[in-house]
Amino acid sequence: MKGVAVVFRAKRADRVKIVVWDGSGLVMYWKRLDGSGFKWPPIVAGVMRMNAAQLSALVAGMDWTRMHAPRIPQPKALA
Repeated sequence: MKGVAVVFRAKRADRVKIVVWDGSGLVMYWKRLDGSGFKWPPIVAGVMRMNAAQLSALVAGMDWTRMHAPRIPQPKALA
């Protein structure tokens, strides 16, 4: 499950638990925001998808919708 983080949110949206595999075992992170809640992505087919930058912004209490992965141009084949 490399690159997968399972995120659980509380009903009040001010707490989050994140479970990841670090190569030798499972690690659980827990965080609670004071005074505000996390801004959660929409649920599509029962799943919320985020990239690493968006997850980092979410955990920091920032608006993750402003975080976008940089676009890497694909090289063109030479003729």
